[in-house]
Amino acid sequence: MDLSSSEKKPTYVALLDENLTAKVFGLSTDEEIREALSSARPMYTGIDAPLSLPSKSGIRGCEKVLISLGIRFFPPTMPSMLSLTLRGMRLRSLLEEAGLSILEVYPGGSQDVLCLPRSKRSLTGLERGLRALGVKLPIGRLTGDALDAVTAAYTAFLYWRGDYLRLASEDCSLVLPIPRCLPRIPTRRH
Repeated sequence: MDLSSSEKKPTYVALLDENLTAKVFGLSTDEEIREALSSARPMYTGIDAPLSLPSKSGIRGCEKVLISLGIRFFPPTMPSMLSLTLRGMRLRSLLEEAGLSILEVYPGGSQDVLCLPRSKRSLTGLERGLRALGVKLPIGRLTGDALDAVTAAYTAFLYWRGDYLRLASEDCSLVLPIPRCLPRIPTRRH
């Protein structure tokens, strides 16, 4: 899901079946999201939002790895990200209480390592790239947020299949696809 920072803006949820057929819809409240996902019972739910705060500095350990890979991101303590982070943490608890398995994912990072353009760069290119990966998108034009939700669901699918890279530290655990390409070769180990 591509979580919005507020219930005033839609959160886009994408569900993929075993044939990678995507259903995409917008929801507003945490309760609507919980009801929809509790009914759908996905194997894993990937949430595009930081699901924890850093334990020491302004960035989390998994984000230090993103930096070394050349993947751009916004830290969870940045003022414009803090409300998203806090909502993500609350929603994670709500969904886990409902028995769902939650993953923190980052569609922009997934798009980078899958050699796909980010949604802000080329919606058509991202749609084309997701279709080339086997995702069957709904008919009609999808927004960037909806395509990010599909990317989040595809990342969760790859996790289920075992084709993932987990960036983990004491303060976070972020799932990305196994890289097909990297914006930059890592310079050091974390």
